[in-house]
Amino acid sequence: MEKFDINSLNDEQKKALFETEGVVLVTAGAGSGKTRLLTHRICLLVQRGVSIYNILAITFTNKATNEIKERIKQMKNLPISTLTGVWISTFHSMCVRILRQEIDYLNGYDRNFTIISETDRDKILKEICKNLGLDEEDVSKVEMHLDNIKNKGLDIEEYFSAVVEFGNKENLLKFKHAVYDYEKRLFESNSFDFDDLLNKTLFLFNNYPEVLFKYANRFEYILVDEFQDTNLVQYKLIKLLASVHGNLFVVGDEDQCIYSWRGANFKNIFNLKEDFKNVKTFKLERNYRSSKNILNIANNVISNNTERLEKHLWTEKDEGFPPVIYSAFDERDEALFIAKEIENLVANGYSYSDIAILMRLNALSRPIEEGLLSYNIPYRIYGGQKFFERAEIRILIAYISCFVNPKDEISLMKIINFPKRGIGEVAISNLKQEAGETTLLEYLLSEKFEFSKYFNKLKNFVETFKILKNKMNELTMQEFTQKVVEMFGIDREYKGKDEDSINRLSNIDSFLTSIKEFEEQNENANFVDYLAGIMLISDQDDMENGGYVSLSTIHAVKGLEFKVVFVVALEEGLFPLTRAMNSNSEMEEERRLMYVAITRAEEKIYLTHVAKRYMYGKSNYEIESRFLKELGITTNKKPKIEKVKPSPRHKDDFFLEEEDKEPFDSGLNVGDIVEHRRFGKGKVVDISSDGLVGKIDFDLVGVKELMLNIATLEKLEDEND
Repeated sequence: MEKFDINSLNDEQKKALFETEGVVLVTAGAGSGKTRLLTHRICLLVQRGVSIYNILAITFTNKATNEIKERIKQMKNLPISTLTGVWISTFHSMCVRILRQEIDYLNGYDRNFTIISETDRDKILKEICKNLGLDEEDVSKVEMHLDNIKNKGLDIEEYFSAVVEFGNKENLLKFKHAVYDYEKRLFESNSFDFDDLLNKTLFLFNNYPEVLFKYANRFEYILVDEFQDTNLVQYKLIKLLASVHGNLFVVGDEDQCIYSWRGANFKNIFNLKEDFKNVKTFKLERNYRSSKNILNIANNVISNNTERLEKHLWTEKDEGFPPVIYSAFDERDEALFIAKEIENLVANGYSYSDIAILMRLNALSRPIEEGLLSYNIPYRIYGGQKFFERAEIRILIAYISCFVNPKDEISLMKIINFPKRGIGEVAISNLKQEAGETTLLEYLLSEKFEFSKYFNKLKNFVETFKILKNKMNELTMQEFTQKVVEMFGIDREYKGKDEDSINRLSNIDSFLTSIKEFEEQNENANFVDYLAGIMLISDQDDMENGGYVSLSTIHAVKGLEFKVVFVVALEEGLFPLTRAMNSNSEMEEERRLMYVAITRAEEKIYLTHVAKRYMYGKSNYEIESRFLKELGITTNKKPKIEKVKPSPRHKDDFFLEEEDKEPFDSGLNVGDIVEHRRFGKGKVVDISSDGLVGKIDFDLVGVKELMLNIATLEKLEDEND
């Protein structure tokens, strides 16, 4: 159990720790112990008599927030018996907390506001664009303009006046109209999107000095983690909150800024020195995570970037295993190599949860998944659909949101015809006309609705809603949600015996469990706080340790670490992406992604690329990524690297026609009886023309497709011979 022990910090960490007053910038390299430094700093402040009530610590994930809280609790020699009242949270959670308390300043909203998901945001924009006669291509343009406005906290009118000369004037007017319509839809539904949480809080600070002073005066000491990931609005919020006491401690690493596509600006690290006087700067370069061989290639790659503060990661750990580069013939070869290596790693003492397979794009996962399945390797995908974005869960969230926030028409549209009640788009349009100025749900629950021609179709829905609304305060949150599932017939929609229905019912059970756990962990728990919490969950928060390999985008694992990491598809156009080829800033971001991927590894790293890849409906010959050349093989900083002998198909003449090549001889023929260490005894039923891939019908697990050049197979004598 971790103690508050200053001597556990290294010299550079101690120097930063004791600078408690003024503005302090710590540039912390990957794995350099910044969470420990942040935790010790909070504890030191409390030990010196600062009330926990006067400290604000901001992180970028709930996972990091919970980790800091847990570490503080464990440091028992501190006079802290509870963390009640402490503000250690993400930017968005902090803003939700402020908005709940100060919502009366925003006319037309109430504290039971709904936070809409990215999926809902996209759906609303598509509907609005369709109504305005815009095509699908224009939807992405509207999204771009909306992102620019919200990430920079700009006025809609001023923004479009400034960009009007850069495009078709008629279309820009439609885009502006779409943005206004989107904002109107959210306002009428008493709803905010994620960007609104930041922007509305900034609006309060800028327009109501008493609100700003309340929080800026309270927080004498402010700490910000992952400062390189702040956008302009977040930076402005921090500046304002630090305007009274001026004690600001930020930790960041511009080499790990990989979110510019959502507004993150690593230049805020440099802006800090311009906006505050006497900024004290410290570097943390000692890495506690990775071996020397891994750090060598990470340093070599990132040194090719120019927009960075010079630093060089080092460690007292051993050289470690040499990084492995595997040149595969195609994506199937790549996938089966990875599966085989994982099988060997597990056989040699690693667990599945020690291993991550990282990719630049989600679209690359399919062949990798097939390879893992062929070896019965358990895995989970991250950076894709999250639990709370699954269809059946979004329906339940929408039902609860309507009870909490009756103005939430966005959620009402999801449930009004689920389960099916014969209410289509025409009926909804007519109902809205009938409702007039009244919100649609309020109209449905009123006596006036009894005279509507749609009353019989929605009679059961309305009566059930009224019954449950009256019971809401009598039941626990879990009991209430269970009643929603049963009384609205949601569970009956998934009563089939097919695998999909079973999975959906299982997900509903998991949702009920999450509500129960929330009630147990939070005194005075309510749906308002629960809904806000689940809407702010990130990919990392959903990553629980388990007996499976993590298959993930690189973006989703930033801040995490694994004993073994595979970085796949290192080819020009895929990593780095094609769009970065003509942009220095985008290429530097791609390189930062590569740096982040490498520095997730503690002990072993595998880097794979293919000579030929089938994607987007065609097969292309690939050029290996420039990042492989930047590992330092041909420089004076040459690290030790193991190049695995590629598949026999991968020769210098692989561009020749297939019939000109000698097929691989595995020594096996169709009909041979073989034994595999894991799958047991089986019969060879097919071998590909190049001799590389064999289909084997195993007695225990059925037909598996294995690469014969790497599979561990023992040929047995046929019992009939």
